[in-house]
Amino acid sequence: MRGRNLSSSMSAQIQRSNRSPLLLFTLSLLAISILFILVFLSPSNPNPTSFHHPISSLKPETSFVISLEHFLTHKAPKSPPSRDDTVPAAGDVEESSRKLDEALSEAEMGRVVRDPYYPLGSPIRVYVYEMPWKFTYDLLWLFRNSYRETSNLTSNGSPVHRLIEQHSIDYWLWADLIAPESERLLKGVVRVYRQEEADLFYIPFFTTISFFLLEKQQCKSLYREALKWVTDQPAWKRSEGRDHILPVHHPWSFKTVRKSMKKAIWLLPDMDSTGNWYKPGQVYLEKDLILPYVPNVDLCDSKCLSDGQSKRNVLLFFRGRLKRNAGGKIRAKLVGELSGADDVIIEEGTAGEGGKAAAQNGMRKSTFCLNPAGDTPSSARLFDAIVSGCIPVIVSDELELPFEGILDYRKIALFVSSSDALKAGWLLTYLRSVSAADIRRLQQNLAKFSRHFLYSSPALPMGPEDLAWKMIAGKLVNIKLHTRRSQRVVKESRSVCSCECRPSNLTNSPPPSL
Repeated sequence: MRGRNLSSSMSAQIQRSNRSPLLLFTLSLLAISILFILVFLSPSNPNPTSFHHPISSLKPETSFVISLEHFLTHKAPKSPPSRDDTVPAAGDVEESSRKLDEALSEAEMGRVVRDPYYPLGSPIRVYVYEMPWKFTYDLLWLFRNSYRETSNLTSNGSPVHRLIEQHSIDYWLWADLIAPESERLLKGVVRVYRQEEADLFYIPFFTTISFFLLEKQQCKSLYREALKWVTDQPAWKRSEGRDHILPVHHPWSFKTVRKSMKKAIWLLPDMDSTGNWYKPGQVYLEKDLILPYVPNVDLCDSKCLSDGQSKRNVLLFFRGRLKRNAGGKIRAKLVGELSGADDVIIEEGTAGEGGKAAAQNGMRKSTFCLNPAGDTPSSARLFDAIVSGCIPVIVSDELELPFEGILDYRKIALFVSSSDALKAGWLLTYLRSVSAADIRRLQQNLAKFSRHFLYSSPALPMGPEDLAWKMIAGKLVNIKLHTRRSQRVVKESRSVCSCECRPSNLTNSPPPSL
């Protein structure tokens, strides 16, 4: 009897144990189903196939002052590192350069063998130099501690700190590169911490801040120190700087010494082929990169554009300095041609706080915004117009535009030759002939394009930081070609005349009917 009970008890346990895996599997499947419904099919995630980066839901910061304040107070190191990339005085730079070249060659061949899409399908690998703080953090703190001094003006009346903000591309690119990878959204570029793994080398020297905020002789001295620091680097000597990125976005920045770094990739506001700012042979599209100014006005988003459409009762708007040098002399001539015309506003003004409000208000009430050349072929006004939904009318024959290998500016702007613009009555007749359908199409495209010109933290896909690296990626193979070629070609083995005569540009004005 006892044996039968024992046998029966064991049989029941065996049956329960056989059912346990099935029960666990059923419960697990139910839990996974509930989790899927909560995460992927909830109202907060209407697209079940999309995947969101953990920080993609955060609102990006587009203000240079606010972003810099947050960076310096929450992210910047409290003291310099015990060791930076300064080359020791007693070091054998030539030997270091040779060893680096061998390591880079070996690493690159390995990538060629392993990756069938290299270099087109691979992210750019950038080594960010660890420079002494007098070139980097000290200058950022100098700006942060003095930007409220609004009485600090340039010779033509423009607020110095506002000019620095307009040209702060060096900060936005650098801040994204050095951010922890978990906080970055860009996938086309990665920071590497070993020079032998790098495609390119980034020089984080804030040339515009130093130019405007340091005394003249102090600035020149710092420029010379920066030049020596960079050109002493083994990586620089290996390539003669061809794979080094130098941010010199203001035309005056680094001007006294930059001729010694003319083989580097310069980040510029324009090319100025007139020769007023850059000497012949220093800058050209195949080597360098045009980057947009930081807009001086707030973004007019889709709701703003929709709500303000009925308020755009001004045909053509311009606010800025009316007397400029070089190619900007056309401004005074245009003022004479357009003054007194109905539904046209031409105002003198600068980029201060009051000027920002006036420009933003005027652009949001206008259909077209006049963008003539300034001291250089470009101006920040173009990008102010774009983010304001005001169709740019570009009168600047020598202008080169940011990211033109990717963006088609004919979708958002009208290009008018200087000669046509100065003909009596021609410009206003042309603008009034643009159809309502064409105006609507251009405005709709402006709403789509504005994100390409908004620097932010974190940097966003298809923002200016991202497009900058996409453009540089297109130059990478050519950079490597000229670096390798320079290492085996005998210097000055023969005399070659390399003078290139270039005719000036001429804008083709479109017919009145687009």
